[in-house]
Amino acid sequence: MQVQNCFLLSYVKYGDNDAVLHCFSAENGFQSFFAKGIYAAKNKKKPYLFPLNLLSITITKTVAENSIARISKIELAPNHYDFEEVSLNSIVFFTADFLHQVLREEGKNHLLFTEIEAVRKEISLKNYDAYLVFIFKFLIISGVAPLKGDQKFLNPESGLFEDEISHLFFNETISMLWKRFLNADNGYEIRLKRSERSAFLDSLMIYCQIHITGFYTPNSLAVVRQIFE
Repeated sequence: MQVQNCFLLSYVKYGDNDAVLHCFSAENGFQSFFAKGIYAAKNKKKPYLFPLNLLSITITKTVAENSIARISKIELAPNHYDFEEVSLNSIVFFTADFLHQVLREEGKNHLLFTEIEAVRKEISLKNYDAYLVFIFKFLIISGVAPLKGDQKFLNPESGLFEDEISHLFFNETISMLWKRFLNADNGYEIRLKRSERSAFLDSLMIYCQIHITGFYTPNSLAVVRQIFE
């Protein structure tokens, strides 16, 4: 038997009672698991299926090539947070949606796993900017974040600050927001105004589309916009 500690990113119901879980584990990175009977009437584990829940998943150690690992036991990790507030729920869903898209080829990454733990904690503390900070930190961990510079305008394609504007959206105001996060010791301490939050989010999505192959804006972003605007 093998135990993996995983963040649930998404899941798909399979048949009447089963589900396929897509997770990011501390031990192996992105993983998919088959949860037999989790939707059965007598199964009390279905409430565990909430985005970014930290799960302890036990599987049979030997898995045939090209087959999905079957879960023999699933438990909720001790440091669990309840995100009952609608606005916090929308942030959690969006963050999980983002991760499910960008981590599908990601192997074991302790730094990233720790950062997911950090953003979950920040969201639980009602830090409504936490998901923005996390995406920015993801760019740093992935090695595609901009380099620091004294010039006024961020060029999103080169990742450099320049004297002349190169992208209409990355004006001086947006570029200054990026500088704030680049220079911050702890980005989670930064608090943005509503207009800044929306603009910075848009700029992050543009930057991700340029630097992450195949990236598209998650559908759940529309819900986040509706709630915060």
